[in-house]
Amino acid sequence: MEVTIDQNSGYCFGVEFAIQMAEDEMADGKLYCLGDIVHNSMEVERLNAKGLQIIDRDALKKIKDSKVLIRAHGEPPETYELALKNNIELVDASCPVVLKLQNRVKVAYDKMQAAKGQIVIYGKLGHAEVIGLTGQTNNEAIIVMEEADLDKIDFTRPVTLFSQTTKSTKGFYHIRSLIEERIKDAKGTLEELDFSANDSICRQVSNREPQLQKFAQDVDVIIFVSGKKSSNGKALYGVCKAQNDRSYFIENENELDLGWFNADDKVGICGATSTPMWLMEKVAKHIENSFHTTAVI
Repeated sequence: MEVTIDQNSGYCFGVEFAIQMAEDEMADGKLYCLGDIVHNSMEVERLNAKGLQIIDRDALKKIKDSKVLIRAHGEPPETYELALKNNIELVDASCPVVLKLQNRVKVAYDKMQAAKGQIVIYGKLGHAEVIGLTGQTNNEAIIVMEEADLDKIDFTRPVTLFSQTTKSTKGFYHIRSLIEERIKDAKGTLEELDFSANDSICRQVSNREPQLQKFAQDVDVIIFVSGKKSSNGKALYGVCKAQNDRSYFIENENELDLGWFNADDKVGICGATSTPMWLMEKVAKHIENSFHTTAVI
């Protein structure tokens, strides 16, 4: 058996930056974090043992004179306002790509106010990044994930479309084409001022799709390691499954089923942008010990 870890998998820049900032700050003691720092329970547990305490928005309202980390997903304006009010020192680890998108959404929203237009975001309702983005629109942005969600849009009014940075490129362009069809049905033409589509997907994330397609084709079995909360993990696992039917989604090595493998298989281990390399290595080691082979890293 040959076990290979995909070197293109693992943390994206934004997640790696946030975790490094958290570990640096915890050198001076306990640190609060608003929401899970990463959608991976194993990594959250590791950092919790070092002193990172996860809190929710309700808990944030009660905290004063403390230090709180903002994770890579970013936050809406009201979080910063609350921090000023409660004398909270924010350690801002917002991903630069997300911050740039927040600014683009805010500028577009201000422009669309005069035209009585609508900001539409292709993303997951309730996702941390989407909450931060809708906050730039006074929480008026329309969130869509599938065709049924498009019924929330008034296609007789201007529409500006953005995407959550970690969504599927294919999914975004599918939604864009559906919106274009609806506008044509409503107005009979697709005028430039009626619809503006902004592909705001992070290229470090989107580039992993073709890389994973090839990786999945080159092995017999795919073990995809990801937290179950990760939207990116679900999307990238779908990429693997489409290329290799023997693809399996696990959160950690305890979920491995040795019945998935044949003794002479080429096994590929990969993961989401929120999956730490140490966890993929741990999964590889478990397979290695079970079949007395050596992982290729």
